Amino acid sequence: MLRRDFLRRTVTGIGAALLASKAALAAPLDTPPLPQKFNAHDEVVLGRTGIRTSRLAMGTGTIGGGKHSNQTRLGTDPFVTLMLDGFHNNGLRFFDTADSYGSHPYVAAAIKQLPRDKVTVLTKSDNRDPAGLRRDLDRYRKELGTEYIDVVLIHCVTEADWTTRYRGIMDVLSEAKEKGIIRAHGVSCHTLPALRAAAASPWVEVDLVRLNPIGSHMDADPDTIISVLKQMRASGKGIVGMKILGQGDLRDRPAEAIRFALASGVLDAFTIGAESKAEQNDLTRRIAAA
Repeated sequence: MLRRDFLRRTVTGIGAALLASKAALAAPLDTPPLPQKFNAHDEVVLGRTGIRTSRLAMGTGTIGGGKHSNQTRLGTDPFVTLMLDGFHNNGLRFFDTADSYGSHPYVAAAIKQLPRDKVTVLTKSDNRDPAGLRRDLDRYRKELGTEYIDVVLIHCVTEADWTTRYRGIMDVLSEAKEKGIIRAHGVSCHTLPALRAAAASPWVEVDLVRLNPIGSHMDADPDTIISVLKQMRASGKGIVGMKILGQGDLRDRPAEAIRFALASGVLDAFTIGAESKAEQNDLTRRIAAA
């Protein structure tokens, strides 16, 4: 193929993809009627873990990485105030954090002012070394100011063979559960093969999965993801949704995105990172209005 033809076809392909993306953003979302009324503060159970928490989790890792996120960039007092307001005024009992977000100390400052048995703390580790993860679990508990962590996930898994490749760290988390250091373990998936492996693994108790109606920042199209999540639900895994607003692509259409998440029928809970009280209040109102 001549270089000019290759470049022309490449540019044409990119243009078509951009147009398709814009069309997805502009098109109305067709969601079925909801079978019931939902609220952000609804008590849900994460699969068969026995962990009871709120339907909406307070995310702490918007644009997160390198020990920072949009939430931590608010500063300690505003961030902690936002979390406490979410608990007291909106009934949000679920704190979604991660080592890479740098949000552990902020969550600690909030939960020390709350009844520990009334909140759920989920965190994630990028460590793939068993000895390192064992040390990290001790560090996490110190940073979070708690004797136990409700859910610990292997963070951002992409490999199709991760259930064999990472058996060492899986064993560390299983041991931690036996000792009461954590209550449940699982994974956050960032490819379709990794998600399918999680669905097939009896070790996975909780899965954090990307889901929104336009396929933004997801592992596959929504129908494909939902089909895998149905397998997960059938095997009793707890499923927590993320990227509900498509990492900001649906920020101007939150009502439709939230309605899609609720109508999917495959999520026990979902996490969205609010950056202000007004934004958090708006999320809870939209869930109730769906």
